[in-house]
Formats: sequence, structure tokens, C-alpha cells
Amino acid sequence: MGVFSYGMKYWKKHVPCAALCQFMGFIAIALDLVLPLLGALFVDFILTDKGVGSDGGVFSFLTDGRFGEPQTWRLFFSITIVFAACVVLREIIIYTRNVLFQYNGLCFENEMRDYTYKKLVELDSGTVAAYNTGELLTTMNSDIITFKEMLSRVLQNLGDSFFVLVLSFTLLALNSLWMLIIPAVVGPVLLFVLVRYTRAARRVSRNIRSNNARMNLTVQENINAVRLIRSFANEDVEERKFDAVNTGLRDSYYEQVDVSAKFGLAFNTIRHVAYVSTVAIGAVLVLNGAFLVGIMTACITYVSKIMDHLTQVSNNLYQLQYGLVSGGRIMEFLERKTRIPEPERPQKVSGRPEIELKNVSVTAEGKPLLKHIDLKIPFGKKIGFMGGTGSGKSVLLKSLVRIYDATEGQILINGKDVREYELDDLRNVFAYVFQDVFLFSNTIDANIAFYAPNVDKEEVMRVAELAQAGGFIRALPQGYETIVGEKGLGLSGGQKQRISIARALLKNAPVLVLDDASSALDVITERKLMRAIKDNYPDRTILIAAHRVSSLADCDEILYMQDGEIIERGTFEELIAQNGRFAEIYRMQAEEGVVDDLHAAFEAGEESA
Repeated sequence: MGVFSYGMKYWKKHVPCAALCQFMGFIAIALDLVLPLLGALFVDFILTDKGVGSDGGVFSFLTDGRFGEPQTWRLFFSITIVFAACVVLREIIIYTRNVLFQYNGLCFENEMRDYTYKKLVELDSGTVAAYNTGELLTTMNSDIITFKEMLSRVLQNLGDSFFVLVLSFTLLALNSLWMLIIPAVVGPVLLFVLVRYTRAARRVSRNIRSNNARMNLTVQENINAVRLIRSFANEDVEERKFDAVNTGLRDSYYEQVDVSAKFGLAFNTIRHVAYVSTVAIGAVLVLNGAFLVGIMTACITYVSKIMDHLTQVSNNLYQLQYGLVSGGRIMEFLERKTRIPEPERPQKVSGRPEIELKNVSVTAEGKPLLKHIDLKIPFGKKIGFMGGTGSGKSVLLKSLVRIYDATEGQILINGKDVREYELDDLRNVFAYVFQDVFLFSNTIDANIAFYAPNVDKEEVMRVAELAQAGGFIRALPQGYETIVGEKGLGLSGGQKQRISIARALLKNAPVLVLDDASSALDVITERKLMRAIKDNYPDRTILIAAHRVSSLADCDEILYMQDGEIIERGTFEELIAQNGRFAEIYRMQAEEGVVDDLHAAFEAGEESA
């Protein structure tokens, strides 16, 4: 499907308004092209006596005697009134058209941004990850604006230019066929130059877009990584990287300037040659008595308009190339299919969720992430997951809400495959705290209330206290109204984790998932947190993935994973007794003092209880 036909899927509801704008443009053009004829009439019948007894052409009704002899005041005022009426009406039409045009374009731009955002949210994380952030930002912003400009402004301008060309040629032919010689000769030459120009313009537009996307990505990465860059004293390296990207962007714009300048020179040279030739032919015709000075002036004006609008066509075709490139990128993005499709007949999750994995395997990009997992999680149980990086524990937890889909086996909730449930309904069963904490550049209050923006402030404060975040939040300059920087810039890792946990607690879902969510907390704070969750949310399934033994101490069952498989399972005491990998990690952490802290935490907890 071509970019134009694809764009019409979204533009068609705006076509009536666009057609009205185009029609109004035609009227304004017609009024504008009448003015040179009125000027000719004024010169030939008012200022000079050359028009006495002559035919007034399309304005013969003004000179046929109904207004008296030529050069009378009555004729003067008549021409003046018609001229003024044309100018005023033209300006009113242009103003109205511009307002409608801008409104129509902005509506389309807004809708396209909605479509692309909804597609972004709809796509699975793997598909989104195939795009870099700079590419996505370019698609969401500049591509949409450029595409809008193509479908509205550029196409309408082309329509205007073609109408001017047709009407100007017609008026020239009606006044003097000799004056058509120059446009007839120059037209094919301009067409040849235009084809060369269009090809170069498309290549340049692709380069500019690519370099803009690279610039967006570089700037965003450096903003997000500012603390990392400074901690490594790596500013010089990053500045050189930025300079390279900036130079590439500059060079692509230099190329655009070069192409535009070369073809602009060609167009202007042709225009000036055409203008001089037209004046020369017109002068010869006047000297030979073929027509009057005023008509010659009008014809020269029409030839100039033809040349101007041929140049305008070239400029619009240049902009069209930008639009085609941007439209192609938007089309490609909107046509992307999610790898996590909705079921044809979605079901609702009802009752207390009982989770079961039957021989589940997950493969992504040809790499096995989970292998033949069998697991039952009764409602209300606390299950722990442990393993090294890449062991598959996070993949397992994410597969429950179909961030990953099982490639073999089944994941069941209440006996039904998760692929039978409506995605939103399925995911509302779970409250996730991911290992990579994300905070919006907003108030702490708004970050905690992300799931329920209109919740009472007291409830926000309650869950913050349970998440052990209330103390440090109150100590901040504006408390809960403190604006956190992008991605939580300005907060420690432990503070961000506690805000994220509070956000999950506020959701109050039947299943709470903590994916290495307390790694930045000290053991005592972690124990207080887990006890608060246990005491206040007794009727919940809790799934915890962690690297620290203390995080899993009171789980009903602990699974140790390696290379996507469960290699050990049991209670804390059973795993210690098995003397396997889990017990080995327990002893290592004991040597590091973590287990002593664990015992201290238990004792502190008992005392406080």
C-alpha cells in the first residue's frame, strides 16, 4: 500500500473540510487573476486614449456605452469599485480558508499522535525494543507534523499552483496566443530540472530524518545518564560522540542547502530568462499594434505567475518528499503487529486467582529463556524465586501477564489459559514492582497514585508508610508534592524502590509481584516492609524474585532457577538441608554478614511485634 492511500485511511474524515479549503482557494486565485485585467482596463481606457473605440475584452460590459464614453469618471469609479471588491473579497476568503486549514490540520495531527501512541502502548516490549528512543520520538513528533503538512498544506498548495497555471494559460490564450510561446518552451525545461530536483530531495530528506533520530537518541541518553557520565569523568568522550552526531546532522542540512541552492539557481535563471523574453515579445506586439500596453502588462503578469508557480510546484514537490519519507515511517510503525495478540473471545478473570504452569517454555529471538517449567501457585501463598542473572526468574514472572508468551505448554489462571483472558483484565490481577524502577517526572504523590489518580491523599500516605517510604518523603522540601526528576533523578535507589512498592500496594491487586524490588534496601528495612505487607495484605498471593536470601526467608516455597530451569525447590529450611546451590549462596552471604543481619532483623521484628 502506498503512502498516499495509507494516509487517506486517516485523512478521509478531514477531506470535506480540505475540499472546502481548496474550493475557497480557487475562488481567491480567480479573484487575484482578475486584477491584472482590471489594471489593463484602467490603463488602456482611463489613463490613455488608446482604448477609445477598442474592444474591452472580458470587461466589454464596462465600456459598451452603458457607463458613457471611455475615460469618464463613471467608468473610473466603476473599475475602482470592482477592483476594491475583488481585493476585499479575496482577503476575506483567504482569512477564512487559513483558519479552517489550520484547524483541520491540527485535528489530523492530534489524531495521528493518538493513533501512534495507542500503537506504542499496544505493542509488546520486544517489538518496541526494536526501535531506539530517538527513532520513536522522531516518529511521534516531527514525522507526524511533516506527514500532516504533506496531506494538508503541500497537496493544497499543489492544487492551487495547478489551478493558477491552467487559468493563467487560459487568460493568456484569450488575450494573445503569441504570449504562450515562452511558457510552452520553458515548461519542458523546468519539468526536466524538476525531476532531477525531486530525486535529490528525497535522498536528502532521508539523511536529515536519520540524523535527527540519532540526535534525539544521543541527547536523551546523555540526559538520563548524566550521573553515570560524571561519576566516570567521561564528559570529554560523550562530548566527542555528541559532536560527531551533531556534525552528521549539520552535514545533512548542508547537503540540503547545497541541493536547494543549485536547483534554486536553475529555477531563478529560467524564470528571469522567461520574464525578459516575455517583455521583449510583448513590446514587439505593442509596437506592431497587436494589442495595448495595459494588456501587455497583464500578459507579462500572467507569464510571471506561471513561472512563479512552476517554481512553487518544485518547492512543494521537495516538501512532498519529506512527507513521503515521514509517512512511510509512520505507516511502517502503525502496521507493526504485536506478538502478544488479544484473544478473539476474551474472558474475564473471576474469583481468587489460582496459578499453574504446565510444561512452560519461552523462546525469544531464537534463545530459550524458560525450559519446561511446572509450577502450582495456590492463592494466598508466598513464593520466592532465586537465581543468577539470566536464570529466567524475571521471564517467568513476566510471562504470567503475557509480557512474554509461552512458546510451549500452558500458563493457567483458574484453569484457563492466560491467552483466553482479555489483556487488561489479566494484568489487573497483578501489581508489579519491576527491578528497573521507573518514576515519572511528577510529584511523589502522583507517582504513587499512578493507578488511581483520584485516590484520597490519606490512602497515598497509608501505602507509603507500609512501603517504609513515609519517613523520607516527609523529610523532603515539599513532602508528597516534591517533584522528582525524570526517572526519579535526585532520589536514591532505595527511595525509588519504596515509592514503586507503594504504587503497587495502592493498586491492591490479588497478586503482588516483587521482581528484585528491595535490592537497594537494607535488611532491617526490608523485613519491616515484608512484615507490613504480610500484616496488611494477608489475603494476597505474593511472588518475590531476589538475589538476597533474606528477601525469601519466610516464603512458603522457594524455587532456585538456573538457565531457565528450576533446579531446586522447597521451603527455606528444606533448601538449606539439601545443601545445594541455595545453601551455598546462604553460606556465602553468611560470611559477608548478611545472614547475621537477617537474624538481627528477625529479632528486631519479634521485639517490635
